[in-house]
Amino acid sequence: MTDRLGSVLAAIDAANRADPKTDLDDTGTEQPEAYLYGVRMTSELDRLFGDSASDVLRIAARGQHIERWLLKRSEYPEGRAGYLTWRRDQGRAHGERLAGLMAEAGYPADACDRVGVLLRKEGIKRDKEVQQLEDVICFTFLKWYFAPFAAKHPEDKVLDIVAKTARKMSPEARKRVLAEFDLPAPLANAVDAAA
Repeated sequence: MTDRLGSVLAAIDAANRADPKTDLDDTGTEQPEAYLYGVRMTSELDRLFGDSASDVLRIAARGQHIERWLLKRSEYPEGRAGYLTWRRDQGRAHGERLAGLMAEAGYPADACDRVGVLLRKEGIKRDKEVQQLEDVICFTFLKWYFAPFAAKHPEDKVLDIVAKTARKMSPEARKRVLAEFDLPAPLANAVDAAA
């Protein structure tokens, strides 16, 4: 890891440690939610893509939810349109924040601009790194956040979320999901049908 990558990841972690919301890590220790999410994203990125991931992809994965709590969902209208506007604004804010951290660490302007492209998911299904980030997001959700989500929602909503998640993934990632996760038949069928 280069010094500048290490300094940006450390800055992301420092920012995300200020998250007022907490979650339990795999050992049962309470951690700031955004910090834990970033660590989990890095874990999945390393597992899925290893050393082939660029610095920009590593920064985007670690900082995807940087200071997410600052832009409150409650400040946007209810419903799908309000949710999508909030998500779009989050992507822009996260991209700008990470670009600033990258510039401070000495990354060139094109790399700083590129992190925003990844976070805004511009070119999903066409841009290799945007798709890799999306695959990491989906695996992180399935590995750590799906079970609590499924426990709170009716089966039809869970099936819909799995189908939507699978459609966002690359064909290779969908194959890995089917191989790595013990999904009930209806959910596995939804992943398989997303091709």
